Amino acid sequence: MSSYLAEARYGKDKVRVFRTVREGKIYHVVEYNVEVLLEGDLETRRATYTQADNSVVVATDSMKNITYYLAKISPHVLSAERFGLHLATHLVSKYAHIHKAFVTIEQLRWARITVDGKPHNHSFLRDGDERRIVKVQVDGSQGKDKLVGNVSAGISDLLVLKSTGSAFENFIRDEYTTLVEVDDRIFSTSVDLLYTFAPFEITAPKDEKKLDFGKEQIKGEGGLAAWEGIKVGESAREITLSVFATDESASVQATLYKMGQRLIKENTAVDRATYTLPNKHYIPVDMKYIGIDNTSPSLAEVFVPVSAPSGLISATVARVGA
Repeated sequence: MSSYLAEARYGKDKVRVFRTVREGKIYHVVEYNVEVLLEGDLETRRATYTQADNSVVVATDSMKNITYYLAKISPHVLSAERFGLHLATHLVSKYAHIHKAFVTIEQLRWARITVDGKPHNHSFLRDGDERRIVKVQVDGSQGKDKLVGNVSAGISDLLVLKSTGSAFENFIRDEYTTLVEVDDRIFSTSVDLLYTFAPFEITAPKDEKKLDFGKEQIKGEGGLAAWEGIKVGESAREITLSVFATDESASVQATLYKMGQRLIKENTAVDRATYTLPNKHYIPVDMKYIGIDNTSPSLAEVFVPVSAPSGLISATVARVGA
């Protein structure tokens, strides 16, 4: 036979979940877009693909229903990281032939409306278009009693702009170069960030339905406690914005490295941080046709936003020894 099934993963995407949690008169809310993917015993599941045998398929509709059920009963639903771990641990523990579960959660931003200087108990506004991203993997391939968890989290589509404090000079010039060097330019980007924690062990649920998931089941809690209540998420966002605003940027690359370096330094539980920064170009309008200089850096005031093509810069900053 000239081909074989080398690997397989399937699941449910775009499971939209909105959850309210009541604490007396105070309401907490989260909104998630959830993706669930499963991997399993390829020898058992190969027939699904090669012989159209669905007898070992966990329906993707079932994955959706499990997601909603855990959103209802999980005590961890307000933490995207812990909710993702609860969901992935349940799936790997419940189905004998499923060895890995991958859960990706996009968390939309909801913030309390302030009334008379105080946060309102149950009214919220969409606080920006960026999303928190959480990626969880639970691996039971070494045995269902010795699960291994991995968590990454970050930010997606955080749109930022600075009107000065950025330059781009002294790059390679050859026969293909038309770009003019500038010592003062607009710097705008849409930040994507993903930072990763060290792997940790998870004790499998002991109850019959494999639904239990408490803090005591996570070993190496010192690292995970750092992101309880999205502390690292808040820190990463503040660091990203602070470095972007204050750095006298010689290039996107140089600013990116400073962001990652500071994030690793100030968050000891983070092993590595990957930034992806597409350039959002703003081009000065040439007004020579009307006798006005709008292209010299000190006189440029009217710009055309250009969406494509755009520069794309990405890099990972890792902790030494991680």
